Amino acid sequence: MLGGIVKTFKKEFKQTVNDFLDYTDFGIFAAVNGMEREIEKITSIDFDISIFDTYCRESQQLKRLFRIAYKKALDKTDKMTYQAMEALIHNLNTMKSRAGAEVPYSTVNLGTDTSNEGRMVIRNYLKALDAGIGNNEIPEFPKTIFKVKEGINYNKEDVNYDLLKLACDIDSRHQIISFSFLDTEFNNKRYDKSDYNTEIAYMGSSIRVYENVVDDMKETSVSRGNLMMTSINLPRIGVKNGIKINGKADIEGFFKELDEKLEIVKEELLDRFQKQEDKRVYNFPFLIGQGIWMDSEKLKPYDRLRRVNKHGTLSIGILGLSECLVALTGQHHGENVSSQKLGLQIIRHIREKTDEFSKKYNLNFNVYAVRKKEVLENFMVLDKLIFGKVKGVTDKKYYTNGFDVPENYNISIDDKINIESKYHKLTNGGHLLVVDMGIKSKENPDKYEKMIRKMKEAGIGLGKMIIK
Repeated sequence: MLGGIVKTFKKEFKQTVNDFLDYTDFGIFAAVNGMEREIEKITSIDFDISIFDTYCRESQQLKRLFRIAYKKALDKTDKMTYQAMEALIHNLNTMKSRAGAEVPYSTVNLGTDTSNEGRMVIRNYLKALDAGIGNNEIPEFPKTIFKVKEGINYNKEDVNYDLLKLACDIDSRHQIISFSFLDTEFNNKRYDKSDYNTEIAYMGSSIRVYENVVDDMKETSVSRGNLMMTSINLPRIGVKNGIKINGKADIEGFFKELDEKLEIVKEELLDRFQKQEDKRVYNFPFLIGQGIWMDSEKLKPYDRLRRVNKHGTLSIGILGLSECLVALTGQHHGENVSSQKLGLQIIRHIREKTDEFSKKYNLNFNVYAVRKKEVLENFMVLDKLIFGKVKGVTDKKYYTNGFDVPENYNISIDDKINIESKYHKLTNGGHLLVVDMGIKSKENPDKYEKMIRKMKEAGIGLGKMIIK
């Protein structure tokens, strides 16, 4: 968007200067053409206004007019940027272009551009997000993710610290912003301040795309995406091999069955991938035909999609770890240190398997912590039919998200962060830490900023604060 801001500013600056000259004693002024050529050379809204002094001869009045014109053009550009961000948010919540009757699932990652134009976009986007879409309605889309980075916006002396404060202020009232952490070890592999392509970007549903075994020089979130996902029902494997059925957990049997399920899921993902790669460019005229996906710019309409699809990700979803652990040990990972060790062993095992698949097939397999309520509910319904009500496992409405500690379990925020943060580096396909701030934290930006700092120091990838 930055080029558009500069273009708008130059247009407004020229118009304002001309208006001033028309209504002063300077008339048309012989240097107007030179002044306009000078404006066209501007590449940023941040420049030294004294470059126009040579066109003012010795007139202090004309120099003052140029400075007033600059301020007015800047203010007008700022207002137009707000209107553009307002239009973006309104359109993404009203234009039902997905499947013919749904608004597109959209996500915006922002917070790290330190240019004046970038800061103008971020600030006005956040202000438009705060304003909502009318009738006090909070916009559902786009999902907003504020990227936190030391040296950019994390410390008080950082140039974008004011924007982090603004995001905290807005989130303390609406709880509509998630925060990603670029300093976390697994999100900071190739970071380059001068290249936004090296910054991690999450999807609003917490999907993460970054590593690329096909070409490690093309590790980026840009021009790539998640191709497909299949989820494994961990609680079902846990019950079949756990104390709730057998009286004593068969851990070896659990991992044996887990491996069998992983093989089935791997084959299913490969089958789906083959069907996708057999498609042609003309089947996807926007994504592929216009060169949006990585390596698609040189493809012709009848070319197959293998060249671009290989950069996408194939995700193995995990869910209900807490119920799985209850089935195996009698307690979940928030209750028992041994259960936490077993939970990490399970997810680490799945991650190691996906890494093996990636190496063997030269495709980007990864592990994703499932948060889709429909999947969690459907698995629960099916397992109730199979096993009946198993206390602590199938006696709920739905399974727990990914590797989360159960939401109704009484645990301190610090303990929750400490337990769940250990799983973020293992789930390279996506993860999310959700913290209930409590009603007393509403409209308290300082508490939100303190929570962001806790998350960052704990090494999580993506976090969100809510008030139930």
